[in-house]
Amino acid sequence: MHSLGPLEVILILAVIILLFGVGRIGKIGGELGKSIREFRKGLEGDEVKKPSEAKPSEGSDTKASP
Repeated sequence: MHSLGPLEVILILAVIILLFGVGRIGKIGGELGKSIREFRKGLEGDEVKKPSEAKPSEGSDTKASP
């Protein structure tokens, strides 16, 4: 497998900057970072919910009635 060298990486970045412009790349980077943060928050929310799902709720029928 061939890995990219430093000259090839610089050439790819130069083409991307020419195509999109510096300002647009900054916006894309910010949106990507925001998306990653939201995705991680969503994953943490799922992990927090799992233990609480195992506990019976207060209004459940697990208590014996008199």
